[in-house]
Amino acid sequence: METRIPADPVRYATMDTAELRASFLIEGLFAPGRLSLLHVETDRAVVGSAVPTGVPLELTATKELACEFFCQRRELGILNLGTAGTITVDGKAFAMGTRDGLYIGRGSREIRFASDDASRPAQYYLVSYPAHAEYPTTHIRPEQAARMHLGSAEGANDRTIHKYIHAEGVRSCQLVMGITSLAPGSVWNTMPCHTHARRSEIYLYFDLPADHVILHLMGRPDRTRHLVVRDRQAAISPGWSIHSACGTSAYSFAWSMGGENQEFTDMEPVPMGSLA
Repeated sequence: METRIPADPVRYATMDTAELRASFLIEGLFAPGRLSLLHVETDRAVVGSAVPTGVPLELTATKELACEFFCQRRELGILNLGTAGTITVDGKAFAMGTRDGLYIGRGSREIRFASDDASRPAQYYLVSYPAHAEYPTTHIRPEQAARMHLGSAEGANDRTIHKYIHAEGVRSCQLVMGITSLAPGSVWNTMPCHTHARRSEIYLYFDLPADHVILHLMGRPDRTRHLVVRDRQAAISPGWSIHSACGTSAYSFAWSMGGENQEFTDMEPVPMGSLA
C-alpha cells in the first residue's frame, strides 16, 4: 500500500502540473484481479478498489496501519460500480448489485470480495477512515439512499445527491459517503464552491464517456488550480481546498468525507467574486 502525503497550502502554491497530479490525483484504480490501496496522510484516509475475477480478493492488514486486521481500528465504506458480486464480512454474505453500498464497522475481521461473473466483474470502490466507535455493518441499496436535488438545467448543474452513509441514515464514526449524478446536459458540480476545514473529501469520478475529461478545480479560493481527470480517477481535497468541477459531458462522482464533523451542511461558502 502506497502512502501519499498531499501538499500543504504553502507547497501547493509552487507546484507545476506534474507535481500537482502526483500529490492530489489518484490513478490506477479498478485493475482486474487486483485489490489496490492508497494511504492518504490527510485525516489518515485509505482509498482503494477491488476487482475480483477468477478468485475472491481478501482485505488484509498492512504494515502501514500497524494492525492485526484492516478494520481493527477503522471503518470502511464500499460502493459497487460494476456488475453483481458478493462481499463477505466475518462469514456473512452481502449480495452487491450495481451502485449498492456497504458500511463495514470497526472490529470486522474477515472481508472478502467476489464477482458473480469473472468476465464482467464487480468493481468495488473503498474508502476507510479511523474509527473510535463501532457501528453495525449495513447494506445500502440505491433506493434506500437519501436523495437531494440541486441546481438547474439553465445553470448546467442539474444534479441529484444520493447520501449512503451519513448522520441521518446509515451511521458511522466519522465516514460520510454518497454519489452525485448530473443530468444529461449538465456539467458543473458544487458551484458556487466551498471549503470545509473540519473534514477532508475525496472525489471519484465515473460514468464519464471515453475521450471526455473533467476539469477538477482545487486549491485556495484566491489561488485556484485544476486537475484534468478521466473516468474512474479520484481527486484528494484537503480541508483548505475548494472542490468543484466541470466536465465535457455529464458524469457521476462518489464523494467521501472524514474528519471531526459529519454535518453535510458544515461548509464555508466561497463568494463567486472572490475566486481567483
